[in-house]
Amino acid sequence: MIERFRRLPLRSRLALLTAAAVAVAVAVAAGACWILTGQQLEEQRDTALTNQSVGTDGVTQLLRNCGTQVPKELVYPTPYTVQVVTSDGVVCTQVGKSPIDVGPADLAVADRQAADALHDARTRDGTEMRVATSQGPGGTAVMIAQPTGDIDKPMNALALVLVVTAGIGVLGAAAIGLVVARAALRPVDQLTDAAEHIARTEDLAVRIPVEGEDEIARLSRSFNSMTAALASSRDRQQQLIADAGHELRTPLTSLRTNIDLLVRSEESGRAIPPEDRKELLGSVKAQMTELAGLIGDLQELSRPDGAPGAGPAQVIGLHETVERALARARLRAAGLTLEVVELEPWYVRAEAPALERAVVNLLDNAVKFSPPGGTVEIRLAAGELTVRDHGPGIPADELPHVFDRFWRSPSARSLPGSGLGLSIVARTARRAGGEVALRPAEGGGTVAVLRLPGAPVEPPALPDGPGTAEGPRS
Repeated sequence: MIERFRRLPLRSRLALLTAAAVAVAVAVAAGACWILTGQQLEEQRDTALTNQSVGTDGVTQLLRNCGTQVPKELVYPTPYTVQVVTSDGVVCTQVGKSPIDVGPADLAVADRQAADALHDARTRDGTEMRVATSQGPGGTAVMIAQPTGDIDKPMNALALVLVVTAGIGVLGAAAIGLVVARAALRPVDQLTDAAEHIARTEDLAVRIPVEGEDEIARLSRSFNSMTAALASSRDRQQQLIADAGHELRTPLTSLRTNIDLLVRSEESGRAIPPEDRKELLGSVKAQMTELAGLIGDLQELSRPDGAPGAGPAQVIGLHETVERALARARLRAAGLTLEVVELEPWYVRAEAPALERAVVNLLDNAVKFSPPGGTVEIRLAAGELTVRDHGPGIPADELPHVFDRFWRSPSARSLPGSGLGLSIVARTARRAGGEVALRPAEGGGTVAVLRLPGAPVEPPALPDGPGTAEGPRS
């Protein structure tokens, strides 16, 4: 049953649940109404019975029929079924009425052991009666009775009315619930149609109209934000592929040209002069190195921001990372001076390989734009790494674009590089919780500033005992 219910459409389930809730509420209300009405009728009946009085004429006639003499001052009897019982157990019933069974409570009243009694009894013909017994004249008890069916009939009629009314209410609630469910789920239908359309056509430009501030509106806004983010991600992916293809085309074309020259030389038997051949092989090697670096940069940038990198984040010394990066950068800085002005110890939490690559990129960028024989100044103080070159500098209108993927200044198009180095630096800084910026330097050139938050460091144990933890250096 539960599985069959779950297979129903959502609007049908909402309508059924609404009808069930209304049915429970109506059933409780109807049951309470029926019970309270029955109690009220029974209390009114019992009050009416106990308030009745029996007089001389009826009781005298009843007792004379039984051969008993009674005083003559009793009043006329009520229209209920009347029965007189003496203390000796003699019973006299109203003419035309079936005798009522006499119980111990009735005899106790006749014997003056009790003032009155109220109980259920049955006539000889099987009719259920409600009996009120009170003391009568001359050691008698008067039983005034009313059939319980006088209440059962209106109660049954009331039950029928309540059932019919409840049924109509439940059916109406189900119909209204279905209408309300359709109206409420219309935005969900729009979301479903939009999702199916996107899955079918891959059209991420679809947007859902947002109305109001309810949960459905929030869902619509979230869906629109999701599709916008997916569209932006796809656009960036396509742009990355297009830019990567453009950047790969140049070294591949040059590499193919050089290899073709070498192949034709071998096939034709016309040897290339040793100097030219050496230059060609050097060019091939340089282009392969450039391709390898470009592919590595693309792999780095293709990872999502939340994806794990080449290694887990750990507490590392930024000053040690700078020293290793300097050793690598000096290999490519022929004729330049890489001067360390200050190298203050500073510990950060980051991915060690990614951070070293970012620092190397900053140094390579400064080396690339430095004039022959120039100096690159490196300073690390209070968690801020600055790399300053003395090159031509970057125009102010180009500064907002220096961290974009594949962006290269028009004046640097002839220089080696893919335009991804600074993008990788910015990405690494964000992952480590820091930031990077480029600004013009006083007196010419450019200053690159990398700021990273400090991390707590556990110092080594002292020879005479364990060390104590220190907080982050800042």
